[in-house]
Amino acid sequence: MSEKKPVNLPYFDALFKDFQQGKTEIIQSFGNHVHWGYWENSATADGSIEDFTQAAEKLSQKVCDSAKVTDNIRVLDCGCGFGGTIASLNNRLNNMQLTGLNIDSRQLARAKEQIKPRAQNHIEFVEANACELPFANNSFDAVLAVECIFHFPSRKQFFQEASRVLKPGGTLAISDFVPRQIILPIIKTGSKLAKDTLLKTLGEVDLNFSLSDYRKLSKNTGFKPLIEEDITRNTLPTYSLVRKLQNKEDKIINFAESVSHWGIIRYFILSFINGRQ
Repeated sequence: MSEKKPVNLPYFDALFKDFQQGKTEIIQSFGNHVHWGYWENSATADGSIEDFTQAAEKLSQKVCDSAKVTDNIRVLDCGCGFGGTIASLNNRLNNMQLTGLNIDSRQLARAKEQIKPRAQNHIEFVEANACELPFANNSFDAVLAVECIFHFPSRKQFFQEASRVLKPGGTLAISDFVPRQIILPIIKTGSKLAKDTLLKTLGEVDLNFSLSDYRKLSKNTGFKPLIEEDITRNTLPTYSLVRKLQNKEDKIINFAESVSHWGIIRYFILSFINGRQ
């Protein structure tokens, strides 16, 4: 294992500060799931906290469904945050072996406080790097990474590790912001100011991975494509909700909404079957 590095996630620092100050709307919106919402029809979004929390739960369920998660299996949720996806599976399925993994001990502590197993489910939370999974080969039936892979040190290493810990025929499912191939050179040579702003707001992020890159990576790591679903339009109401909670204009949120609206950076759910024999 490599030496543990300090966790740099400024937006989680801000969330914990808001939680400590008892900001009810922030706690209701992001105290469980910390990711975008999914609306079957974005026109029906009403801008309420309740509507967003239901949409965030729906996105988590869609990622799980894309991995064909069912009762009686072992699931690893990497970058599990506050355990929202683990809680969703715990509430909906039975006789599950559920493991949440995160590199930030603060997030895991909150997850452990909030989630208690039911229906003969077993839940475990592990502090570790998603690119150095501390599990034996063939340990899981499904591996998930909901809106977090852009924080991982290497997508390639994560896919290799996911393949190793998955049983043959097991599934990997992720959600990610995926740029179009044509704009990758612009992203990679983007201004220092833009990169510094992202670092101060989100921490280390890698948004340089296109759909073509994912297809090549999955093939090179022994995975077979299962689902490629562009849900960008279904996530757009999230931006208005974030602005409402911040009660101010945010240049990063406004820019992210624009590039999503125009399909420059798209939001995908991707799932794969482990083809290793």
